[in-house]
Amino acid sequence: MDLHGKVAVVTGSGRGLGLGYARALAAAGAAVVVNDVDQDAVDAAVATITAAGGRAAGVVAAVGDSAAAEELVETAVREFGRLDVLVTNAGILRDRVLWKMTDEDFDDVVRVHLRGTFTCARAAAARMREQGTGGRLVLISSPAGQRGNFGQTNYAAAKAGVVAMARTWAMELGRAGITVNAVVPVAATEMTKTIPAFAPVIEEAERTGSPLPDWLRKDEGLGTVEDVAGLITFLASDASDGVTGQAIGIGGDRLALWAHPKEKAVAFADGGWSADMIAAHWPGGVGAEAETYGIPAPQAPVA
Repeated sequence: MDLHGKVAVVTGSGRGLGLGYARALAAAGAAVVVNDVDQDAVDAAVATITAAGGRAAGVVAAVGDSAAAEELVETAVREFGRLDVLVTNAGILRDRVLWKMTDEDFDDVVRVHLRGTFTCARAAAARMREQGTGGRLVLISSPAGQRGNFGQTNYAAAKAGVVAMARTWAMELGRAGITVNAVVPVAATEMTKTIPAFAPVIEEAERTGSPLPDWLRKDEGLGTVEDVAGLITFLASDASDGVTGQAIGIGGDRLALWAHPKEKAVAFADGGWSADMIAAHWPGGVGAEAETYGIPAPQAPVA
């Protein structure tokens, strides 16, 4: 995949998945603006990319405010002349069950994931429209945003909102040639190591250097950071022209297209529905096959 001549901003790219995205884009030829709240992480990421022959600049900022978004776009234009790709990856976790989650826990996560995606995408879209040559917005979501997840009210709500924004912006920016997609990644990171079923397998693979087992890569769709990065490079490229408004899953050996919400079952009653009518109809009617919710618990194969 050839991205020479393109310029990308990747938020939260000092480590983990974000760093993997930035390195993959740079390896394909794009100039990259690296972002993190940690100066050392930014410096190390820029050094890694440039040492491999890529071009990179760094911005230390916490996404959320408009000022940070504008600084990211301005850095891309100042250092490399334009902006073609935005990957909104920055995020934090403040996991707690509903009755223990504080206002700050909720606001902090929504500020980075949801508001940060909004402010950065707005600044990037304005620049791309001004350039008049199209562009790519790649918004990072999560399985939690598609299905919900225990203890992640704030995170799941924000990530669901990210997918909703991708669908909306795909409509609004289509005439400008700007595509907008949400990516739903699953990879072995510090966060997934906290999942009991995954932790020992990931730790063993890291200790021995052996690949993750097939059941993890295929059944659970969980692999390495590098396994996810190919989708980001594809969506940043001209090869993805026409792909927009989608939520695309990637992880391990699995590539998936997530369905958009739609009516599953419909019934009609002349004059409308009373509470008693709904109660009588529900078990064998519209509610006969209720939807599942939550991320299914991982199942390791029985020896």
